[in-house]
Amino acid sequence: MSLLTDLINLDLSDVTEKIIAEYIWIGGSGMDIRSKGRTLSHEVTDPKDLPKWNYDGSSTGQAPGKDSEVIIHPQAIFRDPFRRGKNILVICDAYTPAGEPIPTNKRANAANIFSHPDVVAEEPWFGIEQEYTLLQKDLNWPLGWPIGGFPGPQGPYYCGTGADKAYGRDIVDAHYKACLYAGINISGINGEVMPGQWEFQVGPTVGISSGDQVWAARYILERISEMAGVVVSFDPKPIQGDWNGAGAHTNYSTKSMREEGGIEVIHKAIEKLALRHKEHIAAYGEGNERRLTGQHETADINTFSWGVANRGASVRIGRDTERLGKGYFEDRRPSSNMDPYVVTSLIAETTILLKPE
Repeated sequence: MSLLTDLINLDLSDVTEKIIAEYIWIGGSGMDIRSKGRTLSHEVTDPKDLPKWNYDGSSTGQAPGKDSEVIIHPQAIFRDPFRRGKNILVICDAYTPAGEPIPTNKRANAANIFSHPDVVAEEPWFGIEQEYTLLQKDLNWPLGWPIGGFPGPQGPYYCGTGADKAYGRDIVDAHYKACLYAGINISGINGEVMPGQWEFQVGPTVGISSGDQVWAARYILERISEMAGVVVSFDPKPIQGDWNGAGAHTNYSTKSMREEGGIEVIHKAIEKLALRHKEHIAAYGEGNERRLTGQHETADINTFSWGVANRGASVRIGRDTERLGKGYFEDRRPSSNMDPYVVTSLIAETTILLKPE
C-alpha cells in the first residue's frame, strides 16, 4: 500500500495535462488567509487566463447568509511548492457579484494608487521585513520556551545559533526554500531578538507586487507551520514585558530617490510622512500601541521622529544612503500584522501624490 507521503508527492504530469490551482484570499479579520483548490484543464501562467471563482462569504465574516456569494478575481500566480509540478498558487481579491470590491478588499484601492501615472513614473520599490513568532500549539506560548516559564533574557537569540538559542529553524529554512521555489523575491531570513521569533524579508519588489508576494509568503509560512504542528503569530507584542515586539519594517525608495541628489527627495518625503503620522499609524496594524512604546527599538506611537541609523526612530535612513546621497529609507512603524497592500500604497500616496500646502 502506498504511503500517504507517496500519494501527496504524486507527479501528475505523465498521466494528465490537468493542474491544480489553489485560490488564496484574505478573510474577514484582515489576517485570516483562506484558500481552496480547483482543477484546471491545462497549465496557466497568466492570471488573466484564470476563471473567476466564488466562496461563501457568510462563513468568513464578509457577507450575510441571505446574500453570501463573494467573487474572487485572480491577480497573481506563484509556483506551488507543496504540490509542485505545474500546479500553482493564485493570489486573489474579493468582489460583490456586481463587481464592487468588498470592504475587506484592500488590494483594489492599492492597485488604483499604484496605477496612477505619477506613481508609475517613480517606480516605487519596497522591501518588507516580516517578523513573526512561532507558538507551541494549544499553549499560545512561544516555541522553545518552558511551559509556564521564561527563557533567559534577550541578548543571545538575535541571529543566534544553537539548541538553546534558535527555536524552529527547520520551519524557517523550509519556508525560505519554498518561497524561492514559488517565485517570491525573498531576500533573506534571520532569528529575531525575542526567542521563538523570526523574520523574513521580501524585496525589492515594485508597486502592487510587494503586497502579492508578502501575502503569498505568509500563506506558505502558515502551511508549513500547519505541517509542523506549530502556530504562527503576527501579533505585534505577543509577550508583554521586557521582550521585543514584532514589526514589518518597510524599506522604500522611488526612482528620484535612487538617482543623484536623491537624499533631498528622501528628506522631503519624510516631511510628508510627518504631516500624516496619525493617518499612517491608524493604518499600520492592530495592537501596534502595545509595540510602539519608545522601548525595544521602537519610537513612541504618538511622536514622529527620524534619524540616520537610529532604530529608535519612526523612520530610519541608513548610513550607506547618507554616504551616497541617494537610496532608500525605512519606515519602522508598521506592525507585523499590517496589510502590505495598505502600507505600501499609503506610503506611495503620501510621498508621491501628496502636495503640501
